[in-house]
Amino acid sequence: MSLRPITVEQYLAEPALIDTVIDARSPSEFAEDHLPGAINMPVLDDDERRIVGTLYKQVSALEARKVGAAMVGRRIAGHLEAQVAHKPRDWQPLVYCWRGGQRSGSLAWFLSQIGFRTVQLQGGYKAFRAVVRTQLQTLPAQLHYTVLTGRTGSGKTRLLQRLAAAGEQVLDLEGLAHHRGSILGAVPGQPQPSQKYFDTAVWQALQAFDPARPVYIESESARIGALRVPEALLQHMREQGRTVQLELPEHARVALLLEEYAHFADDVPAFCRLLDVLTELQGKARVQSWQALARAGDWATLFARLMAEHYDPLYDRSTRRNFETLAQAPRVALADGGVEALDQAVSELQALTRAA
Repeated sequence: MSLRPITVEQYLAEPALIDTVIDARSPSEFAEDHLPGAINMPVLDDDERRIVGTLYKQVSALEARKVGAAMVGRRIAGHLEAQVAHKPRDWQPLVYCWRGGQRSGSLAWFLSQIGFRTVQLQGGYKAFRAVVRTQLQTLPAQLHYTVLTGRTGSGKTRLLQRLAAAGEQVLDLEGLAHHRGSILGAVPGQPQPSQKYFDTAVWQALQAFDPARPVYIESESARIGALRVPEALLQHMREQGRTVQLELPEHARVALLLEEYAHFADDVPAFCRLLDVLTELQGKARVQSWQALARAGDWATLFARLMAEHYDPLYDRSTRRNFETLAQAPRVALADGGVEALDQAVSELQALTRAA
């Protein structure tokens, strides 16, 4: 029988010593965010947690504990039969809940009674979240960024993907956010994660990078969809990052956007509703003319106009404001958004990095 407490810092220093990280919180808490690689073994599901909480507030703590204990016992028994029965003697799990209290303590006690070398995370998820928030303020300054700038449709995201395939260090914020970063940027079938989940994903990526090698990242605004980019990362990227400007001919940009946003043709009314958001900025007549092009199916003309009349002026103002060295930034020209052109750009970027 073995049950010992461990701090977040101790776990993060030697995570390989733990075989399985177990989140004992409810499914909705787990979905909002959790320790990287954790599995969910809730000792109370969301409905049970609500029932116990109501009893605690409206009846008494004793009644809540009696009812809750029975629920917890049944839940843990199910987990032991379904997910623990096959584990070997030397299996070492780490168990946590919100604050390292009764939920993780109950499950950890059962596992230790079986004989597993069980570890309970002190302070639980709350302590882990505090570490993430603190390190998101310090980690960005430890890295060197090559920032890809370029107007909408210039292939920045595709180039990041090819850089990653070539073994370079890449921080794809839009990929982590499940959003392309504009009013049209929602990814079909991929809702955005919670802010906490996004923060954890960014933190996990940052702490895994080698500080001796560059990190390629796309220029971003402060928000990607509904999510906020960590402020320290944004500041360091803009003030200390080495900018590279991507250039793509207009016809190739339109072709790329036609590929990326082809799904809007399946729901034109929804697309037009998204454009309504721009009425205050662009005026009713202009927005209605864009919507008319969408209804007519003239997507190529529409995207060309959206770039010229909305996205390009907006992007140009933003990058001039946020990247003071942009005028002196080296330029990488792509013929199109195809793999061959992108791989040529990868080679050029790698050469620029070596020469820096």
